[in-house]
Amino acid sequence: MTFEPGDLNLTDPTTGYLHFVLYTEARLGIASSSLNAELDIEAQQTVTPHFQEWLSRLERCEPNAMHCTLVAPAKIPSLFHPCVTEDKNSPAAISGSGCTCRRAFYDPEFGLPVVGEHFKHVGTGGTDQWSYKTYAPLELRPDDIFSSFHTGRGLFWARTDKGDLSILPQKHALGYNIGYSGGGPHALAAYLTQIARNDGGTTPAGTPYEDAHPAIVAWTQSKAADRGTNELTLSDLQAMLAS
Repeated sequence: MTFEPGDLNLTDPTTGYLHFVLYTEARLGIASSSLNAELDIEAQQTVTPHFQEWLSRLERCEPNAMHCTLVAPAKIPSLFHPCVTEDKNSPAAISGSGCTCRRAFYDPEFGLPVVGEHFKHVGTGGTDQWSYKTYAPLELRPDDIFSSFHTGRGLFWARTDKGDLSILPQKHALGYNIGYSGGGPHALAAYLTQIARNDGGTTPAGTPYEDAHPAIVAWTQSKAADRGTNELTLSDLQAMLAS
């Protein structure tokens, strides 16, 4: 199945997950996304300002089938267990103060399911951190205009003309990366190239590698792009196309 603009979208919270394509293999216990890229956000990536901005708008919710696809089958029960900070007798508690619970969230702006995974050592002074899993949208919302691109610590974001921050649209099996010569930087450059050519308008994820503009590829492959937090505006990207 190919994805075309308007066919399938996981960016409209008013329609929930009705247009999400699921890939399953019952024999192997697999249930995951067929089109939307799954993102694993490690604890050390959560310190960036953009991640914190995104996290601050997430809303707690009851786990549903979409959240279950973000968790290994044996760990699905942990979605329904309270944190040790909420109940010291929780099944997720370890020796009274440690914890391995999970929390279900959703993004009210883009309708995406999010699962937070807690890892807390027993006692005080040890590790107490959260990591997250979610899906990337396949494109921005139909009335959004891309304004700028942001990256930091291996995370990739788009800000819209309304000021809303979104995970950069990404298709399954076309992961993004920066700072070296390889498929990840090419996939990212291809998408940024296409969104610049579309004047920031509707641009589905999955642009072929060969459509990447050489100047944008050079940027995504550079070490400078991999240093700190970086921003490219729509005008910056379009200037690269003209170079």
